[in-house]
Amino acid sequence: MADWVIRKKLRAVSYELRAVGYEPLRSKRLAAHSSRLAAFLYFHGVYSRLQLAAKYLRYYLSASNGRGHGVHSPFVFDFITNVLNDKRDFYAYSRVEQLRAGLAADERMLAVDDFGAGPAGGRSQRRKLSAIVQTAVKPRKYGQLLFRMAAYYRPHYVLELGTSVGITTSYLAMADNQAIVTTIEGSAAVAEIARENFKKLGLSSIALYNRPFDECLPRIIQHHPHLDFVFIDGNHRREPTLDYFQRLLPAMNENSVIVFDDIHWSRGMESAWQAVKSHPRVMMTIDLFFIGLVFFRKEFKVKQDFVIRF
Repeated sequence: MADWVIRKKLRAVSYELRAVGYEPLRSKRLAAHSSRLAAFLYFHGVYSRLQLAAKYLRYYLSASNGRGHGVHSPFVFDFITNVLNDKRDFYAYSRVEQLRAGLAADERMLAVDDFGAGPAGGRSQRRKLSAIVQTAVKPRKYGQLLFRMAAYYRPHYVLELGTSVGITTSYLAMADNQAIVTTIEGSAAVAEIARENFKKLGLSSIALYNRPFDECLPRIIQHHPHLDFVFIDGNHRREPTLDYFQRLLPAMNENSVIVFDDIHWSRGMESAWQAVKSHPRVMMTIDLFFIGLVFFRKEFKVKQDFVIRF
């Protein structure tokens, strides 16, 4: 491979990592957080920024072309052409991103209950709203992909595990005003911000549950015996992730889609992703590195796993 091609690819990788919030830590921040963060990374198998950058580089260089060249599955080619690479500027984009920009400048302090896999998992901590938006919310690129998926596949029952401040929830709800969208957020303060944001966008039909996932899932599945689209962006650990997957399986139909966030975030999440891929009901997966897509369509006949550059 020519040197100029390698340099071009490395620049693209660097840009992508910065775009999703994986920029190198500055020295002052590193000094302030190093001991606590290092212990957390070690015990939970979370990849450092350097390790994640190396993994992303391998993915970027080895993944199938993001334009669909050489992809023989008609379904995946259609997904790449009509969803992944749909460059239209949808009406929802500017409204949600204006909301995001306002939140990113909001200096309010929130008492956040962390139920996930972060360094403060299981405890309450005070955080600026702006910091939450910058570190715990999916970037525009992926929020808008979720919008396009919901707009294209038209799921009727949509479930999100991990509302945060409601950015991805809003994208999912605005894709189809006939969809029934349910979302779960464990932290009361963060859930209240999400409710404010839904009101600003005029999204009155979203059902938000402010409870731990484990408490809500049985009730939601009971009321919605089939779920068409699920986005799991919550507890980023192997066992809880697989537990959510097993609980959701009875509600999956042939056309259902599950989107897992941060499938390469840690050794545990990569192990969970491998377990999901190998499940007999899963007929196709698409690895986009920062998220993983799961399909159950029996029409595929043979299980297939794709890694596609995005």
